[in-house]
Amino acid sequence: MKILGIESSCDETACAVVEDGKRVLSNIVASQIDEHRLYGGVVPEIASRRHAENISWVARAALDEAGLTMNDIDAVAVTYAPGLIGALLVGVSFAKGLAMSADKPLVPVHHIAGHIASNYISHPELKPPYLCLVASGGHSHIVEVKDYTRYHVVGRTRDDAAGECFDKAARTLGYEYPGGKFIDAAAKLGDPDAYKLPKPRVQGSEYDFSFSGLKTAVINLVHNAAQKGEEINREDMAASFQKTVAQTLVEKTMLAAENLGYTTVALAGGVSANSGVRELLKQECEKRGFELYMPELKYCGDNGAMIACQGYFDYLAGKRADESLNGIATLSLDKISEEDD
Repeated sequence: MKILGIESSCDETACAVVEDGKRVLSNIVASQIDEHRLYGGVVPEIASRRHAENISWVARAALDEAGLTMNDIDAVAVTYAPGLIGALLVGVSFAKGLAMSADKPLVPVHHIAGHIASNYISHPELKPPYLCLVASGGHSHIVEVKDYTRYHVVGRTRDDAAGECFDKAARTLGYEYPGGKFIDAAAKLGDPDAYKLPKPRVQGSEYDFSFSGLKTAVINLVHNAAQKGEEINREDMAASFQKTVAQTLVEKTMLAAENLGYTTVALAGGVSANSGVRELLKQECEKRGFELYMPELKYCGDNGAMIACQGYFDYLAGKRADESLNGIATLSLDKISEEDD
């Protein structure tokens, strides 16, 4: 079964064709990073306009790379939630028109479920149930993956997501957007113990995250030093910051795995490309004898292959949409699991 996946939830216009949920036949991504870098972050209106300009040729390129036409496609899968509403609407509208004109089933896919599914592409042997840490620019979740289409979120951020915190800290240190890769590169040159940074805890919610205090601590340290005429060692601060984020994410994930009885752990989302997070999670899983699965770096960010992959499993589960499908800016994974009950 061949699924055409369409992703436009933020600033990447992406389309891919995946066969039987695991074999990637094509994966095309049109990035807008260079343009948004001028503003220090994603500008929603610009993102929506670029999606509208790019989506037709990106979809055509995905089909051409796979050597297929729409006649060979069995279903169209599209990200419909969550994300920037204007950006989502471009992808949803295009997918609806394409599916209707080609007389193909339309499958709505949750963006976070797509990130989780990226692991099935890199590791076809992975099967639920397992525990997954999802960390990205807009989300930080600990998720029980009960089945290919059923989830239970046991932990989430109460304020900033880990990826957003990376970008804000990087901007404060003078790095360009997107900040994650610059922090990662600088951290390799710095002392991770040079600066003591807070690891906020959410009282009464042992698996939840809070990154706003960490972000504020970095901003205050940098600004206070500037006011006193002192210099911050950027590499040391980057290393200390990355270590703190990695420890926060991994410690809570390990706690949840131990308490909930999981011995298989996965990682997903844009922050899953961070070397500090990957290495610490690997060390802690090895220490406990846990199996760990992480997506290849090319599938960590937003891409169409992960949507096509999850679309395959959603299709098998009977999920379909019609012309009334709409984009939804905020929608919990728990909610879509409840809808299946």
